[in-house]
Amino acid sequence: MTRLKLRTSAIAALLLGTATPALAQDICGGFGNNGQWIGGDEASSDITMAETYLEQMALVLGGNEYVSLFTLSAPTDIRVEAAGRGSGDPIIDLLDSTGSIILSDDDSGGNAASRAETFLDAGTYCMSLRSYDGGPMTAFVRIGRQDQDALTDGVSTDSSTPTGSCDTAVPFGPLGNSVSASVNDTPFWSFELDGQTAITITAENETADPVITLYGPGEAYIDENDDYDGLNSRLDVTDSLAAGTYCLGVTALSDNDAPITISINEYNAEEALQGIYARGEAAPPLDGSVLVTDLGVLTSRMRQDLQASGDVTWFSLDFEDAGLLVVEAIANGNSDPWLVVYDDLGRQVGVNDDYGDGLDSMIAARLQAGTYLIGVRLFDGDQGFVRLVAERYVRAK
Repeated sequence: MTRLKLRTSAIAALLLGTATPALAQDICGGFGNNGQWIGGDEASSDITMAETYLEQMALVLGGNEYVSLFTLSAPTDIRVEAAGRGSGDPIIDLLDSTGSIILSDDDSGGNAASRAETFLDAGTYCMSLRSYDGGPMTAFVRIGRQDQDALTDGVSTDSSTPTGSCDTAVPFGPLGNSVSASVNDTPFWSFELDGQTAITITAENETADPVITLYGPGEAYIDENDDYDGLNSRLDVTDSLAAGTYCLGVTALSDNDAPITISINEYNAEEALQGIYARGEAAPPLDGSVLVTDLGVLTSRMRQDLQASGDVTWFSLDFEDAGLLVVEAIANGNSDPWLVVYDDLGRQVGVNDDYGDGLDSMIAARLQAGTYLIGVRLFDGDQGFVRLVAERYVRAK
């Protein structure tokens, strides 16, 4: 998983008024220098001695991270948590005094919240928080001892933890096949490759929230994935794998009894590229290979209604002069739209889900003259009506 190094500046603390930025240098190897002490200042941020858990409201600005700082005066069993407001989906990293990542978590708090429990020696630590989709998010951060109240419910333990190993793996069958089974029934699958092959593996059922881990001969770890497309998982192994027996471990973060559909296919570069465009992870080319509706020159304001889905619908518009672009995707609570804007070279201008207190989305960006692409999809993957509004503002003279 790529670790973002850009940290939220002290402006978040000024907006929220909840904590004092750290003044010391090289906290967590420098990653925590603009972080916020979880107790308001360093002296009040000792989790070992705190009478109760310590908590902050964190504002995660688009593409950045919010960093909470704390200390331990003695070895302590601690719990770190983050729960987003609305449909916010936080991801947390826990870093030691050198900036090394001790652990990471996405959904272990349940309902898209993050949670991790561990034992740490005395010292200074940082917990960084970012948004799963890269958009702005407000979240609650709580750091405390394991004997203190938790912020999140944690992942349900009604189903047993998967047991076994690759030695007990069930044969998957030939490539191009699909199988369906719960983690409790089949936590490991095995498959054979006859020669050098690049492969794609998917695991689908958002109710289960699957995580897949690929092992090579001798159970050598190759790669893993969680939440590639919504809560579903996917691995694209583009470097060809040698002939041999491979093993796929499957776990479920939410429901071990829910059936998970596993598919293993030869990697298709064109299909993978189309999937990237459909998810809005990259801008499509303007060569007609992907449908892009031309909205023409934006002079002041335009409106476009569409029946959106889980795949991105693409539009283009032209800016004849520099100005401010404001784009909104409005569904009035009937669905959950998501927005992204790219320039004609494929550089991302902005991305947003859930602007303000509702589910509608908005992006505001200063742009130079040129062609820009706007992508709209529904975050929950269903079908729904969305009104796209684009407005252009120019500087007063």
